[in-house]
Amino acid sequence: MSELSAFDTRLAGLIAALSPQSRKAMAATIAKRLRKHQQQRIKQQVTPDGKPFTPRRPQSLRAKKGRIKREMFAKLRTAKYMKAKGTADDAVVEFTGQVQRMAKVHQFGLRDRPSVRAKEMQYPARPLLGLDAEDMKIVEDVLMELLNQ
Repeated sequence: MSELSAFDTRLAGLIAALSPQSRKAMAATIAKRLRKHQQQRIKQQVTPDGKPFTPRRPQSLRAKKGRIKREMFAKLRTAKYMKAKGTADDAVVEFTGQVQRMAKVHQFGLRDRPSVRAKEMQYPARPLLGLDAEDMKIVEDVLMELLNQ
């Protein structure tokens, strides 16, 4: 580990030496690439750990006939709701607006009402956002591209 800490401090020094504008541009690039990877993972219905999402609960017999035609979180992963932004200090991928509450319920497995008149129910945890080894590789690749220029 001691070998890597020297590398990390050197890398932190190189990043700190960049101008605020170039750090912001780098963070924005990282955030956009991370958002794209998160969107792909949500589309595949997989958590950051690589486990599949807990399936939806079965619908009652008196409910609407037919199957559920849309996969979970189809609209949630669009760029309209899933924002990527970068500042000179950090890169952020987040959900915005009203969907932020819904995403939080699924991320942490909280209790919520599916509709206004429905009873409150416990949702299983389906982590939407998180870092995995592939995300860390994306960050490293962007850093190396920028430092090689």
